[in-house]
Amino acid sequence: MSYVPSFALLAAGLLVFGIILVRTLRTLRRFSRTASMVTAHTQDRAGMIRARSAALRVAIEDRRRKPENK
Repeated sequence: MSYVPSFALLAAGLLVFGIILVRTLRTLRRFSRTASMVTAHTQDRAGMIRARSAALRVAIEDRRRKPENK
């Protein structure tokens, strides 16, 4: 009968471990979702900046060209 307290302690430890594991996984899932949202937003903004700079380069190049028929 001396093994009953050991099994009870083992069961309590496994229960606590399971609760901690579930909470940690939930937090990691939330962090991963937030990180992917931030990455997508940053890539969208970087794409807009690249597009604007390309348009600006085209506009500057158009202004530098001299008309040939004048």
